[in-house]
Amino acid sequence: MKLSSVRISDFQCIRDSNGFEVGDITCLVGKNEAGKTAVLQALYRLNPLIPTDGKYDVTDDYPRSDVEDYNQSIEKGAAEPATVVEAEFTLSPAEIESIESDLGKNILTREVLTLSKGYDNALKVWLNLDESVAVRTALTEAQLPNDLAATLADCKTLTAITQAATQRTDPEEKEHLARLDAQIKKYQEAGGLVMYVYTTHLKVHLPTFLYFDEYNLMSGFENIEALIKRKTDSTLRRSDYPLLGLVALARIDLPDLLNPNRTQTLLNKLEGASNHLSQKVLRYWSQNKHVQMRFDVRQARPGDPEERRTGNNILCQVYDSKRMVSTTLGTRSKGFVWFFSFLAWFDQQQQMGKPLILLLDEPGLFLHGRAQADLLRYIEEQLKEAHQVLYTTHSPFMVDPKHFERVRIVQDRSMDEVTPLSKEEDGTKVITEVLDATEESLFPLQGALGYDIYQTLFIGPNSLIVEGPSDLLYIQVMSAVLGSLGRTSLSPQWTITPVGGAEKVPTFVALLGAQRGLKIATLLDIKAEERQTIENLYKRKLLKKQNVLTFADFTDATEADIEDMFGVDFYLRLLNAEFGTALAKPIAESQLRSKAPRVLAKLEAYFTEHPLKGQHVFNHYRPARYFAEKSGELSSTIPSDVLDRFEAAFAALNRLL
Repeated sequence: MKLSSVRISDFQCIRDSNGFEVGDITCLVGKNEAGKTAVLQALYRLNPLIPTDGKYDVTDDYPRSDVEDYNQSIEKGAAEPATVVEAEFTLSPAEIESIESDLGKNILTREVLTLSKGYDNALKVWLNLDESVAVRTALTEAQLPNDLAATLADCKTLTAITQAATQRTDPEEKEHLARLDAQIKKYQEAGGLVMYVYTTHLKVHLPTFLYFDEYNLMSGFENIEALIKRKTDSTLRRSDYPLLGLVALARIDLPDLLNPNRTQTLLNKLEGASNHLSQKVLRYWSQNKHVQMRFDVRQARPGDPEERRTGNNILCQVYDSKRMVSTTLGTRSKGFVWFFSFLAWFDQQQQMGKPLILLLDEPGLFLHGRAQADLLRYIEEQLKEAHQVLYTTHSPFMVDPKHFERVRIVQDRSMDEVTPLSKEEDGTKVITEVLDATEESLFPLQGALGYDIYQTLFIGPNSLIVEGPSDLLYIQVMSAVLGSLGRTSLSPQWTITPVGGAEKVPTFVALLGAQRGLKIATLLDIKAEERQTIENLYKRKLLKKQNVLTFADFTDATEADIEDMFGVDFYLRLLNAEFGTALAKPIAESQLRSKAPRVLAKLEAYFTEHPLKGQHVFNHYRPARYFAEKSGELSSTIPSDVLDRFEAAFAALNRLL
């Protein structure tokens, strides 16, 4: 069975969460103090992995502003104990078949199990059953004579058939009715038909909830005798469970750590568990590929930390093969400790084969953005197929932009509103409609969407970095023109990425270079004052030298912009056509008296002496836009040397693929 929907009421900051659907992976997004943790904790107590965690307490959990009114209502008998969680589970085909093979085809009018639990801490069960199907099945299995079965066939409920059977007084029917009574009694003894179906067919398949947050992190250094005592006394700390999972994963009983039958056997088992977990960690931990887990048992020493100075201690150490040093797990980054602690506990639980639903509270809280992506990949590849996952976050990197349908927005408008809200509007809500979300609640989604656009719209597996949008237009048009002539155009494998100026190129190259599997090249303007910046791209090994192309490489000049690829005469035709009446008269090449090597520099000098009319200002984007709009008319007039230069540039770029 799978959890399909949840509704939470009267729990901490939640008055009524609204019902919300749950999938294989559900991401609860919201700002701090919105109530995300409360949602997970309320759901966890419905059927927790640690049974002692499964109680709701009125004093601690009922919304504080209303708790006294609630208590008085309960004391007067004016109200029933409030329900905290109502959850629906969709039954699997195998579970449905099991029920129908016992009680009859189509006995389920809705293939859903509904569970609820509240402040009476009693689990309540609902199933939509057609009781008449169970009646017919009971009659069939009791093997009644035809005439007796016919007289009872009109009964639609178990109560009705029981009453009808008790009214039969014929002694010859007594034996037959006893068989029927035995069939019905097994339902009654279970607490009714619904409870019979639940306890007989469904309870064993009900998933338990494993809740994991920062308080479950292992210290990596524990006293074994103290751990055994806490386990015996049922006073385990939350950080103990991952360590116990680790010991169980090594197939070791805790007392065996103190008195192993054979030292080498103990060492081999600990090493086996460490290798198993190290391989799992390294598969999804990209931050440091040189770490390995090691476990050891040592006699306590007087100088050890308090609580670990007598008896024996177990140490979880991380060996860094790069630095050739071992450090205690607890001294590593919290992100690594979180990842390892979760794996240690979850992997051991997974070995037991019980159905689990994972509730992860802020799992990426201590993780770098790339490590958060690793965690999402782990959830997608390792958890989703066998276990549903609900996790909370306020990080854009923990929102998968390919699966916005998994997002549920958690918000509490009362935190932002000055005017008190009605009880219906007050408290934490879980919503799926983004139009109902506040700006702060939407921020992680906006960040995830922006990052995805950055990754996909302007960046591809092969990114060609240019300075600005005019370069983008010129390159796209010239590639299309050359392609229409059957000549070499820019390969569509290149994604053209304008970065907004030469000074931004190194930053973008460094950022893009950090993305795995990307090929990056540049096609840039170059002038004397920017030469060092461009040369640093390969001198500092950000790019290979052959991947750093400039327009000067194709114009036989020391400085060149993309406009110089067109030659002065053709470019002036574009400029004159675009600016038209803003010019005193069309500009001819002979009027550009500046000795600057680039046509744009010549024009800047010209416009200093001959400004454009009115409010017009020279902008080198406008001729590019004109060229793009009129490319159909202008393509036949492009000089052959211009075509040759662009073809040479495109051919050089294509060779890099």
